[in-house]
Amino acid sequence: MHPLDNVIWQALTTRQAAFAEICDNARRFNRDVTSLCAFDAPSDTGYDALARLVRDRGTAAVFLERPYEGRAGWEFVGGAPLLEMVCENGSGVGAVSSDVKLQELGTTDSTDMMELTSLTKPGPFGTRTHELGYYVGIRNKGKLVAMAGERLKVPGYTEVSAVCTHPNHLGKGYAQVLTSEVMRRIRERGEKPFLHVRTANTRAVQIYEKLGFRTRVELHYAILRAGSPAQP
Repeated sequence: MHPLDNVIWQALTTRQAAFAEICDNARRFNRDVTSLCAFDAPSDTGYDALARLVRDRGTAAVFLERPYEGRAGWEFVGGAPLLEMVCENGSGVGAVSSDVKLQELGTTDSTDMMELTSLTKPGPFGTRTHELGYYVGIRNKGKLVAMAGERLKVPGYTEVSAVCTHPNHLGKGYAQVLTSEVMRRIRERGEKPFLHVRTANTRAVQIYEKLGFRTRVELHYAILRAGSPAQP
């Protein structure tokens, strides 16, 4: 198995096991960290274990190899096709402009990070997501207007995640600057950066390709709610 196969499961059974809540062959991150969940396989036993883990009417965000198919006891809330992209070498990492001041983000910035991700919706983000790794941002007149950081970690790889910019500050190159900075940190540890991006987000895909990322596989992101009749 490649380290990035069933990557949420691998993260929760290796480098990020300390963040895991467990029920048989299903795992999820602590609820205030992120809603990402996984099972060892999308089987009946996997879905049953996940249902017990999230409990009735609880939601689970999962990555699937194929589009979600209706299953008894689960409601499909939403989702989208994803590209899993990997940067196998550092040649595409752009320089961080000296004109842009970067600020490392942490616990004291959690409220600002939640506000920005609620507006821009880069993916599941909780009050403790920043504990998963290095996060960095750009402020304008004290307001957080762009950020990026690390999320999933498996042996040899770290995910670049939560790359987002306030709508009033698009077109300034912030996404490329912040992604490059997070990639640099990952490379310094001898690891390879990877990320997930919605297939339809062509603007972001172009930025990531410019930085050296290449598509590894296409996945399907699904948000599911337990305790409901099956829906496609």
